[in-house]
Amino acid sequence: MSTLTSTVTSPTDVTGRAVARWGGFTPTMLGIELRRMLRNRRTIIFTLVFPAAMFFAFGGQDGWDEKVGQGNVAAYILVSMALYGAAMTAAAGGAMVAVERSLGWSRTLRLTPLNPAVYILTKALVALTMGTIAVTVVNIADIIQGKPHMPVGTWIACAVLTVVCTLVFAALGVFVGYLVPGENAMQVLGPGLALMSFLGNVFIPITEGTTMWHIASLTPMFGVAEIARSSLTHELPWYAVVNAVVWLALFVGGAAWWMSRDTARV
Repeated sequence: MSTLTSTVTSPTDVTGRAVARWGGFTPTMLGIELRRMLRNRRTIIFTLVFPAAMFFAFGGQDGWDEKVGQGNVAAYILVSMALYGAAMTAAAGGAMVAVERSLGWSRTLRLTPLNPAVYILTKALVALTMGTIAVTVVNIADIIQGKPHMPVGTWIACAVLTVVCTLVFAALGVFVGYLVPGENAMQVLGPGLALMSFLGNVFIPITEGTTMWHIASLTPMFGVAEIARSSLTHELPWYAVVNAVVWLALFVGGAAWWMSRDTARV
């Protein structure tokens, strides 16, 4: 008597490896990535504490009660500091790629069924989560100080837009993470983002139409800053949106290109 044996097989890719469900994405992996970020003291100090400290440092200046859009100058500075903190946090999360590559973790992941797109998605989710924490910290600093004033709806809209804008700097972090080896990534991103903030109309308002303003309008911080503050100022120039979209596309494209080169080389 012959026996028929049925074998249940998992889907496989072109290399013969089993294809994991959801491309290998799991909440456990996301949780590990978040814990790694929160355990990094330098990340906590420079991306969560520093922006709030700067907000308090500017608190004694005159003119904070002057009206700006639906709020005041203090509210304008609040959104700017929250954006800076979220950008630093998101970039730091993306730049962890450099450390992972130096430790061989990226090579190990490529031996698993994890889809590269899922790997990038996980980094983006970590960046959004950490960006949300950074924005929350700066807003708590505002509640303690009590200087900024704007409608609750405007406040929430600015916070949400700021978090969404962090995707630009998460992509920048991954891009730099593939360009710069190991721990040097944040040594490049830290001063670089501070310079972008000064040039991008974040720390110091730049008079529109001046030579410096035209230079600022081409920097990565300019577009996202205008978007983050648009609910407060009721101003969102089309060129600011174009600026943000172009820089996001450049950083994502650059990160993807270097990632493909890195995968082919290793």
